[in-house]
Amino acid sequence: MRLLLVSSSGGHLAQLMCLRSWWEKHDRHWVTFNTEDAIAKLEGEDVTWAHHPTTRNLPNLLRNTVQARAVLRAYGPDLVVTTGAAVAVPYFWLEHAHRQHARTVYLEVYDRIETRTLTGRLCRPVTDLFLVQWPEQQHLYRSSVLVGELW
Repeated sequence: MRLLLVSSSGGHLAQLMCLRSWWEKHDRHWVTFNTEDAIAKLEGEDVTWAHHPTTRNLPNLLRNTVQARAVLRAYGPDLVVTTGAAVAVPYFWLEHAHRQHARTVYLEVYDRIETRTLTGRLCRPVTDLFLVQWPEQQHLYRSSVLVGELW
């Protein structure tokens, strides 16, 4: 299986790293920010460095959308997985619009229990499988699946 793992650096990337026993068995490509923690965690991995900041930054959203189109075409993933944040939005919407063949999985972050994240709200309509880590989060996202804590 070809995985495309998309996330912001920091805590979002740390949560994807918690899934190592699963993703290390598959061909994979990462999309994240060129930050010190990401460089250290992804040493030796195949990475595309996204443009940041992304939060409400229209120029970087456009840059990341162009980049997402190129990465999706070139890599041809079977599954696109994210824990957020905003860098995931163009990947999910482009994959949905073009429906190459990849399925999308969104894992809501660990630390947002009582309110929905902006990225969760934006990606939910085009996500094939929406996962949450707390029972309280299931009430925020219809048809979400509880997987429990990853930390």
